[in-house]
Amino acid sequence: MEALLQMVQRHKAGEITGVYSVCSSHPLVIEASMRHALKQGETLVIEATSNQVNQDGGYTGMRPNDFCNLVFSIADTVGLPRNRVIMGGDHLGPNCWQDLTAEEAMQKSDILIAEYIKAGFRKIHLDCSMSCSDDPVPLGDDLVALRAARLCAVAEQTWQQVGGEAPVYIIGTEVPVPGGAQEGLDELTPTSVEAATETIAIHKHAFFDAGLKLTWPRIIALVVQPGVEFDHHKVMAFKPEKAQALSQNIENDPLMIYEAHSTDYQTAEHLADLVKGHFAILKVGPWLTYALREACWALDLIEQEWIEQANRANLKQTLLQAMQDKPVYWKKYYSQDTKEQALDCQYSLSDRIRYYWPQPEVTASLNKLIENLDNTPPPLTLVSQYLPNQYGAIVNGEIGTSTQELIFHKISEVLAQYSAACHSN
Repeated sequence: MEALLQMVQRHKAGEITGVYSVCSSHPLVIEASMRHALKQGETLVIEATSNQVNQDGGYTGMRPNDFCNLVFSIADTVGLPRNRVIMGGDHLGPNCWQDLTAEEAMQKSDILIAEYIKAGFRKIHLDCSMSCSDDPVPLGDDLVALRAARLCAVAEQTWQQVGGEAPVYIIGTEVPVPGGAQEGLDELTPTSVEAATETIAIHKHAFFDAGLKLTWPRIIALVVQPGVEFDHHKVMAFKPEKAQALSQNIENDPLMIYEAHSTDYQTAEHLADLVKGHFAILKVGPWLTYALREACWALDLIEQEWIEQANRANLKQTLLQAMQDKPVYWKKYYSQDTKEQALDCQYSLSDRIRYYWPQPEVTASLNKLIENLDNTPPPLTLVSQYLPNQYGAIVNGEIGTSTQELIFHKISEVLAQYSAACHSN
């Protein structure tokens, strides 16, 4: 955690520096991120969201300890030292249990936080902004802060029991919807200076009242809306001038920077502007699995042209069928129009395909695709046709020709933009 704390201190001292956080549970995305971090000499933040990973398994089927074991096993394989991996928990709170009463949901949240800390997660986003079944809508800041303080107290108590580095915390009530907006976007208004100032003040009061005064210096960031978001087919670009007052406001706080969610699909210039504007923790998730999907669709096309029909993995067909067989992860988000729905299921920027990679038949199909193209390597002309940037990397000697290297490189093209934004000095 020292690298993260030092980054915050350097940024507060005037250095244009930041960190990106990879919010994905896909092993290939995690490995690509680790290979990129190793090459760049970076400390890597990997985060799990509460709906991905929790005490009930989440949609990945993994509990917090399972996810940590997965991440560190990949780090060992890649050769990235474990002390250069920061484990983060995102949207930790009642998110998964909003249909329960507030007390029932908070009891579940207590267990969630404790399991995350026991497993080794040390960057903790406390998110109690959602209403439960017996709550008013929306919740007031006072109640959100009280619940966040309650969860922080559980985290601190658990950390003192298990030892290790002290956790750091992210707070904030203006939290974008995980995975992108569900409705079409026309305009976004950044968080007001007044709202940001009040959120910090209310949380500080709640934390001090809860006996967490000594913990407050480890509250390193506030989640706000800088004016960035994406929906199914459109990206709201960052406009520094609209967030100027918000950017300047955090300069008055000696401890905190901003954390920006939903920064996926921003341009390299906009990512750099976010870091310059003190939105120095950049969260990225769907863009990485979107890049994975783009690579896999291209590899599927190569397979169609290169591998005999009887031996093909047919990954694209398998994955889309899995989505139709179990539409729970996309049905309420996408259009009911047949043509639009077919487009959204494959190409929506919210990338709800990411929920289906853990399905056994999809995993098996992806593994077979990789095996097919590794055992019978396609000619580079086919790689050039469907993955031209990766072809260029092969020709330039940057990567080999294995199927996984093609996938890793495709994902790293996204990560490279975040590295440039966070290390512009």
